[in-house]
Amino acid sequence: MKFVNRLLLLIIAILSLQSCSTDSAVVTTPKTYKYLALGDSYTIGQSVCETCRFPIQLKDSISNYLNTNETFEVNIIAVTGWTTSSLKVAIATGNPSNDYDLVTLLIGVNNQYQHQPFSLYEQEFPELVATAIQKAKGDKNNVIVISIPDYAFTPFGQGSSSISDGIFQYNEFARNYCLTNNITYVYITDITRQGLLEPELVASDGLHPSAIAYAKFVERILPEARVKIAD
Repeated sequence: MKFVNRLLLLIIAILSLQSCSTDSAVVTTPKTYKYLALGDSYTIGQSVCETCRFPIQLKDSISNYLNTNETFEVNIIAVTGWTTSSLKVAIATGNPSNDYDLVTLLIGVNNQYQHQPFSLYEQEFPELVATAIQKAKGDKNNVIVISIPDYAFTPFGQGSSSISDGIFQYNEFARNYCLTNNITYVYITDITRQGLLEPELVASDGLHPSAIAYAKFVERILPEARVKIAD
C-alpha cells in the first residue's frame, strides 16, 4: 500500500511539472506590437536618413523596453507635401488594418503653406483623428496627435511672424480638439522654434527638422507611447 501511495504522489508531481511547463509556454508566447505613423514630410523625415525619422527613432526607443520575445513593427503613411486631404485619400487607398497598438498623427503644415482655407482643416482634422482611432483598434487611448513644427525658425522661414501665427492657429485648433475629446496631444513646436539659434536642429535642406530635433521629439512622445503599448 505504501508503494502505491508513493507511486500516486510521483504521478501527481510529474503532472504538476507538466502543467507548470505549459503555463510557462503561454507566458513566453512571442508578441508583435504594431505602430502606424500618419503624416507628411515631418513624419517621413524629409532630408534625414531613414532611421533618423521620428517614427523609427520612437520604435528603437520603445524596443529597448520590450521583452526579448516581443517585437515592434512600424508602418508609415506619409509623403512630403501632403495636406489633410492628401492623407485622407492615401489612407483610404492603402486601407491599413484596424489592429494597431499605437497610431500617431502629425498633419497640417501644408494646409498652412499652401494657403488652403482654414475651414478645410477644421473639417478634415477631426475626420483624420476619427480614422486614426479606427486604425488603433477603435480605442482613442492608442492615439497620439503631435503638434506641427514651426518652420518660421529655419533659414527657409527667416523668422516670419506670419508663418508662426499660421502654425499657432493650426496647433491651437488641434490642441483644443484633443483636449475636448480626451485624446493625447504632444507639443513639440517649441523645440523647432530654437532652429535659428541652434542650427543643428535643422536638416541640411534648411527647412525640415534634423535627426537631433527628431530625437528631442521622441523624448516627449516616448513616455506617452510606452503607456499605450503597456496597456
